[in-house]
Amino acid sequence: MSKNKTLKSVLLSFKNGEITIDEAEEKVGGIRLDMIGECAKIDTGRNIRCGIPEVVLAENKDMKHLLAIVEKITKSSGRCIASRVQPEQADALKEFSQKSGFSYEYNSEGRMVVISNVPPPEKTGGVVAIITAGTSDIRVAEEAKVIAEEMGCVVKTAYDAGAAGIHRLFPAVKDLLDAHSFVVCAGREGTLPTIIAGLVDRPVIGVPVSVGYGFMGGGEAALASMLQSCAVLTVVNIDAGFTAGAYAALIANMAGGNK
Repeated sequence: MSKNKTLKSVLLSFKNGEITIDEAEEKVGGIRLDMIGECAKIDTGRNIRCGIPEVVLAENKDMKHLLAIVEKITKSSGRCIASRVQPEQADALKEFSQKSGFSYEYNSEGRMVVISNVPPPEKTGGVVAIITAGTSDIRVAEEAKVIAEEMGCVVKTAYDAGAAGIHRLFPAVKDLLDAHSFVVCAGREGTLPTIIAGLVDRPVIGVPVSVGYGFMGGGEAALASMLQSCAVLTVVNIDAGFTAGAYAALIANMAGGNK
C-alpha cells in the first residue's frame, strides 16, 4: 500500500524542525475531529489517514452551517472542497472568501468550489483520464476532475465521445493512453465504460449518469448495463463523480510514484 504524500510531508516537517514531535503524532494519527457546535464533526485527519481530502456536500445545507464548516476546514487544513454547490451558495462562499482573504475557485459545470489559503497540491505523478459519452455527462465528469486534481493528479479529458458516434472515440483514447486510470461517464444505456475497458490495459471506473427518460431512465439503465458488463470495470453509484474521481486518483497516485 502506498504511503500518503501528506504523511510524508508531516514527517519531513518534523525532520526539519518545523513542528514538534507531539504535533507530528497528532497529525499522523489521522483521527482528528473538529466540532462545530452541535451541527457538524469535521474529519480533519481524513487526508492523512485515507489519502482523500474531506469534502463538504453543500447540497441541502443551511447557509450558516455551510459557511462555518468551510471556514473551519480551510483554517485547519489550508484547503476546503465543497461539492454540489448551488449558485446562491457559490455567491455566498465567494463573498466569504474575499472577506477572509482566501482564494476562491468555482467550477460551475461540476458545481465544485475550492477555497484555500495555501498553494495548490503538488503533483504526484499520477495521471487520470476522464471520458464522457455526451455533453450532458460533463457535469459529473467535472466533479471527478476537481477531486482528482486536488489529490495531485494531472487530469486529461475527452468529452462527447460516446458509442452513438463511435468513430469519435478512437482518436480520443489514443491521446489518453499514458493515464494510470480511466473514469468513464455515460447516461442512457451506459455502453461506453464497457467499450473503454475492452480497449485499455488500465483500471476503468464507470459512472452512470442520470441522463435518459422513460423506462429505467434517470441513470438506472446505465447503472444496470455497467453492472452487467462483460469487460472488467468498477462501477460507482449514479452521478457519483466525487467517488469516481477519488478512486481513480488513489490508483493513479500509487502507479505514478507517490509511494
